[in-house]
Amino acid sequence: MTRFSRLIRHIAVLGFATLPLLTAAKPADHPPLYVASLIEDAKHPYPSTVVLPYKEPLKSSWALAVDNDILALGGRDQDYTYGINFTYSGRAAEDAWFSLDKPLTAIDRLLGLDDSADHTIENHRIEVGMFGFTPEDITVAAANPNDRPYASLIYWSNTRELMDLNSNVSWKTTLTVGALGLNLVGEFQNTVHDKLNGNEAAGWDNQISEGGELTARYAIARQQYLGTVFDDMEVKSTVQASVGYLTEASWSLSFRDGKYHTPWSSFNPELASYGEKSTYNTSSRAIREHYFWAGMAVKARAYNAFLQGQFRDSPVTYDHHELNPIVFEAWLGYTIAFAEGYRLSYVLRGHTSEIKHGAGDRNLMWGGVILARTFD
Repeated sequence: MTRFSRLIRHIAVLGFATLPLLTAAKPADHPPLYVASLIEDAKHPYPSTVVLPYKEPLKSSWALAVDNDILALGGRDQDYTYGINFTYSGRAAEDAWFSLDKPLTAIDRLLGLDDSADHTIENHRIEVGMFGFTPEDITVAAANPNDRPYASLIYWSNTRELMDLNSNVSWKTTLTVGALGLNLVGEFQNTVHDKLNGNEAAGWDNQISEGGELTARYAIARQQYLGTVFDDMEVKSTVQASVGYLTEASWSLSFRDGKYHTPWSSFNPELASYGEKSTYNTSSRAIREHYFWAGMAVKARAYNAFLQGQFRDSPVTYDHHELNPIVFEAWLGYTIAFAEGYRLSYVLRGHTSEIKHGAGDRNLMWGGVILARTFD
């Protein structure tokens, strides 16, 4: 049994073991989060003041995340090989000239997501990043139709959160635009490999949409706070769907345990898609914390541009029937936060094989490091 298979099994056992207990852990165990000041010696947010209407701070936090398969401590250099992203949250993410908030809000309202209720708060964030995929043997320059293709994405996105304070439900929507197939992702990888005396990834000329192709994605997620189990383990579930370069629907359970004070909705590792949204930044106040977190998700995937390509022809692509329509994902991480506002996280994440047959039929695993800063 592989390390990832054991990770999936352990987290799945934890998830399904807690399901019968959730009926005893009602959301009322945590009072609804208004715009609350937090009690330092309490484990959970507690509403001591209510300030409505809520006004989002101009700047809430920033976060920088670096993913790499080598951070899984297995010496791997394949599949989702690396990602880098930077996230900024606060009202500035809504108002910046390059923000995608206006088209995102227009789509949300078309779908009936409205922030007009007096018990709803709204938060925003903007993210830029890039990530790439490689086959198993990166020293071969020729295209290998029996393994996964080289692929990359450079993107920016806006995320909008609407939190219903009465029902402990948080809606998060994201609009992402970007480009597949730009050379920068491969050039950056080879520059780092050269500095570290690693192998050159020789096949980037064969990547999906080589030379560049515009792409986009809209994602919507409904998060529900479920309560606590085993005294203080926080549990929430998420249903998510997206249309675009990743078209899929998913359901997940996520857990957090330790000394945590930040609100349940501010921490979202279950929303990550490869390198996108992997910063897990928080819009809450700077406070000392340390906690473990874990989760599992099942994804029903209809389309993956990183394997199937988009409109342009590419040397290596897969048809939908050659891919597994169901993917199981799991993650395990640890976060330490300091009263000065800085927080550091490590995560081990992976999922089951996306490809049915051939050399590309293997589980994916990678690690990530996140540095974040929350402003008072």
